Amino acid sequence: MTASPTQHDTFVIERRLTSPPTRVFAAFADQKKKARWFGCVEGWEVAEHTLDFRVGGREVWRGGPPGHAPHRNDTVYHDIVPDERIVWSYAMQVGGRRISVSLATLELSALGTGTHMRFIEQGVYLDGRDGLAERERGTKDLLDNLERALREEG
Repeated sequence: MTASPTQHDTFVIERRLTSPPTRVFAAFADQKKKARWFGCVEGWEVAEHTLDFRVGGREVWRGGPPGHAPHRNDTVYHDIVPDERIVWSYAMQVGGRRISVSLATLELSALGTGTHMRFIEQGVYLDGRDGLAERERGTKDLLDNLERALREEG
């Protein structure tokens, strides 16, 4: 069996949010709040979403487009500083095949009445089907969902 070559990349996304850091942090830490924006791709179904938000805790998300190979995201939380920082690693699978493993850091700081958010991801892409452009686009879509959920929350 020949393994596909690996690809290593890092990207950074920075945003200015109108919500304060406490609300942004809660959108990651609270399962009900996170379910409003995480994995919310139009037309996709969520088969499972569990969240144990603590250092050493795990999160599992399974779902995807109906009739297509299922997606799975397995996360482990490594560092949590309330309202300031979250560090986690996660492995993604499609159709039972691991496609990537990443280390992600979310940094939050007060900016007036809002938040400066900095998201950093270091990834290794394993199968040649996924890579930096796809992951960065997908992450931007998720962060768009986050912003929309925060606005709707009021």
